[in-house]
Amino acid sequence: MKEEINTTNAPQAIGPYSQAIKAGNMLFVSGQIPLNHSDATIPSGIEAQTKQCLENLLAILAEAKMTTENVVKCGIFIRNMEDFAKINEVYSTYFKKPYPARFVVEVSRLPKDVLIEIDAIAVM
Repeated sequence: MKEEINTTNAPQAIGPYSQAIKAGNMLFVSGQIPLNHSDATIPSGIEAQTKQCLENLLAILAEAKMTTENVVKCGIFIRNMEDFAKINEVYSTYFKKPYPARFVVEVSRLPKDVLIEIDAIAVM
């Protein structure tokens, strides 16, 4: 049994996918880019873009009645590995120990030419 999770407090899907799918006690959140849901703007700089991605993630988690405390794994796609330390600074303000398992990979391009995209898996 699966249930679509959708909120107007995060950007709507820009393709044939859901913001998140709840399956049993697990939530699979699609990759969030730093698109502001209210005005469709993308902030400048990796710190601001990381924050916006995580704010979008928080909104989806809230719709599923979860928080970052429920997140067990994140995937982070970035355009430049040189931004790793800056991303960690912002990321660490959203997640506390024990931190979710995570991967970070550098990619050549992301939707809307953003600098970062973050997805997550959470459990109740």
